[in-house]
Amino acid sequence: MSDPGIVVGDDGLARCPWATSPGEYRRYHDREWGRPVAQDDRVFEKLCLEGFQSGLSWLTILRKRDGFRRAFSQFDPATVATFGDQDVDRLLSDAAIVRHRGKIRATIANARATLALREQGVSLAAMCWTFAPGPTPAPRAVGDLPSRTAASEALSVTLKRHGFQFVGAITVYSAMQSLGLVNDHLAGCSLRPEIELERACFKVPSQMTFAAATSS
Repeated sequence: MSDPGIVVGDDGLARCPWATSPGEYRRYHDREWGRPVAQDDRVFEKLCLEGFQSGLSWLTILRKRDGFRRAFSQFDPATVATFGDQDVDRLLSDAAIVRHRGKIRATIANARATLALREQGVSLAAMCWTFAPGPTPAPRAVGDLPSRTAASEALSVTLKRHGFQFVGAITVYSAMQSLGLVNDHLAGCSLRPEIELERACFKVPSQMTFAAATSS
């Protein structure tokens, strides 16, 4: 008997039901979602993109991702932190991204908060990984997945205390799923064992690894 909620694609792989189509979802599910991330810049990017997604479809964000990366200098916090009012106005006219003044300003604030952490010798990625929960049973169906957890609430509070914006507990949990702090691939998903192995071999970033972490 097949696991509930699992869908077998035309390539014969069993996937979480949201990842069958369109292609952007499938690629994101297979290549990125749940795979652990150690780089500060990538954590910064994911937190900001999840903030932009609030109230929208994640598919919208995926389809505009290249535009976001161009607009925000590949999500280099040191560059984004220098953005001012003229940059905000420029970005509000950029159809390649989601044009929302509050979310654009939040991205700039998040860049500055990331740099402020670094000045204290703290890696954003390392800080986030301290909130990774312990092992939990594999979810059997999409309905088993929470929208927020005690860990995401605690991380949300910590991020806000350090000056991050658009990082509510639901947004933060979505980032935790994407960044591999949790593995929410369903029990019958073909990718789950591979990602579990990645997470088992993953070296959790230390406070000062933000400059040295290599791309995965």
